[in-house]
Amino acid sequence: MEDARIWEMEEKLWHGGAEVYESLVDEEVVMALPAEPFIFSRDAAINAVKNTPRWEEVRFSDQKVSRPQEGIIVIGYRVEASRGEETYTCYASSTMRRREHDDWTVVQHSQVVPPKIGMTAQASGR
Repeated sequence: MEDARIWEMEEKLWHGGAEVYESLVDEEVVMALPAEPFIFSRDAAINAVKNTPRWEEVRFSDQKVSRPQEGIIVIGYRVEASRGEETYTCYASSTMRRREHDDWTVVQHSQVVPPKIGMTAQASGR
């Protein structure tokens, strides 16, 4: 899958609802997100997105794409998302696998919210 399509797919997941997750998120996905229960299965992620307002604007930066083997793509990036007055910034990664020719799904996704300015790794308990 070419890079432009990778980022289109990822952006669809940030803007889309349950129907997008049902088509693009793999049955075996594991998601680590900064909200309870923190580790999500596919069903839990679909249920969560049903009850969450969609992001109106999404901007990616610091984008990286890796293809460690045939049929697997790993991406990492910084995202800034907003809806109304609410904004959200995190660093995210996703792993996609090819199920069949031109049929890709997300099998892993994680989000890391950067610490507040002035907080060090030691102060955050690491």
